[in-house]
Amino acid sequence: MQGRTIRTPASSDGVVRRGDALQYELDEGPCLDSTRHHETIISHDLGREERWPRWTPQVVVELGIRGMMSLWLYTNECSYGALNLYADRANAFEPKDCANAQGFATQVSVALAARREIYQRSVAMENRTVIGQAEGILMERLGIDAEQAFTYLRRISQTEHRKLITICSEIVETRQLPSH
Repeated sequence: MQGRTIRTPASSDGVVRRGDALQYELDEGPCLDSTRHHETIISHDLGREERWPRWTPQVVVELGIRGMMSLWLYTNECSYGALNLYADRANAFEPKDCANAQGFATQVSVALAARREIYQRSVAMENRTVIGQAEGILMERLGIDAEQAFTYLRRISQTEHRKLITICSEIVETRQLPSH
């Protein structure tokens, strides 16, 4: 999940990609229910399934999918989507399979959380570098200290209702001071 957009970033084959794509197109299916209701969704026999009246007949007939398990991927801080497991036969998921899948989904969730944190730290470090560069330009051009330069940048951000990083990026790229 990215905001309200759901996509499949990785899949084992074309059947999985198509099964997921149909859920997104039809706006129904176990993956969507899992992410919306924050729970694991299991259908042991899609041939008898009534929860998804448009999605189910298509995946059973077109793709030969007979069972489905969607496990919600989350941490206390964030929801990441769902891990979808497809089966080509009914009653394919036994209790031990569900437990193993839940353990794997937990590991995937932790990995996604770590990836997000690393990305956010990387962006923060990049932004801090750009802000520091803009402060340096202001200090040199205006003969002010770092605190005054940051105050200047913050004031422009507030009065123009623009993000601080956007203003700083423009200063660094153009080497021009904002017209204020």
